[in-house]
Parts: sequence; structure tokens; C-alpha cells
Amino acid sequence: MNQHPEKKRRHLFPIKTVFVMTIVFSVVWMASAFRDRTDPPGRGRNSEKMLKDSIESVKAFMKVYKVLMSPRCMNCHPAGDAPLQGDDSHIHTMNVVRGPDGRGLYAAKCSNCHQPANVPGVHTPPGNPKWQLPPSNMKMVFQGKTARQLARQIMNFDQNGHKNKQQLIEHARDTLVKAAWNMGEGRVPPPMTYTAFVAAWDSWVNKGGYAPK
Repeated sequence: MNQHPEKKRRHLFPIKTVFVMTIVFSVVWMASAFRDRTDPPGRGRNSEKMLKDSIESVKAFMKVYKVLMSPRCMNCHPAGDAPLQGDDSHIHTMNVVRGPDGRGLYAAKCSNCHQPANVPGVHTPPGNPKWQLPPSNMKMVFQGKTARQLARQIMNFDQNGHKNKQQLIEHARDTLVKAAWNMGEGRVPPPMTYTAFVAAWDSWVNKGGYAPK
């Protein structure tokens, strides 16, 4: 016996409803996926930029790290309170110590030998008006630090001399930093040019100051 038309329509209604709802959910899902690809605020493209910046920042710091670990930089950022000397980073032969302000202690002041300019001759004292170690309350140790440890230390406001990012950028232009590339005769310079170092430093800081893992 044929089913009554009214009953047949009532029987088909749930099937039609399921079919329509399936289409609606599919459209909503595709729209959501499209929004993800077109970068809503705070997601998508911004996340990709952050990832790209972090990768480029770390790459830049690895270049910076090679310079900071060279004797020209590390000798004035020792783990102890005595500065280091030479390309082999041996303890300073004049028994100089850091002192509270980083300029030496008592009569053994850095400026006694390190004049405003380099002393002529091979292996004579290099000079700069600011010649000193970091002060005792902010030692900024480079010696023995991994790339991650050093990057985190430099970016730490409480460990870097209370410098923000703009001040870190300016610090790379300091004459005492630049002196590492003009230490006088008989000394090996850092492993890249000063211009290349500044470019890598700026890239590292401006792209987030990320630390290698």
C-alpha cells in the first residue's frame, strides 16, 4: 500500500534538514579557514612575521656573538675582576683589578697606561678616553657564556647597565666599542668589520633581541 503523501513529507523533512545543515556548516568552516589565511588581527601574517623576525634575529646574534667572544671584546668582560690581555686572553700582567667603577683600584688605574689614544708601537697599551671594565655592580661578563646566556644577559635591563633597546643600539656606536677595531699594532681584530658588526647588532635588537636556543 502506498504511504500517505502527508506522512511521506513528514518522513523526508529530517533528511532535508540534515542535508541543509551540512551545507551550512561546510560554508561556515570554509569561511573560517579563509579568514585564517587572510590574517585576522593578531594572527596569521603577524605570527608569520614574528617567526621570521625571530629567526633573523637569532642569525644576526650568532654573528654578533663571534665578535663579543673575540679577545678584543672579551678581554674587558672577564669572568673575574682582573682584565685579560693578548690574543690568548691571559690575565693582565700589571695586577690590575676592576675596582668599584671599573677603572682600576688605588694607584693602579686603567688610565695610568691606557691613554686617550693608542701608544705607538707593537703591543703597546691601546687607548681611549673611556678605557675601563664594566663596574663591579654590573660586570657584564662575556667570558665563558654561551650564545643564549650572553644574548639574554645583554637584553636584560637589570644586567646590561639599565639600557633599553634604543640605548643598546646607541651603545654599538660608542667609541669604546669601536676601539676594538683599533687596538694598535700586533693585535688580531674582531672576526668581522665594524660596519658589519653594527649591522648585525642592529638587526638582532630591532627584530626582537631573541636569544638562540
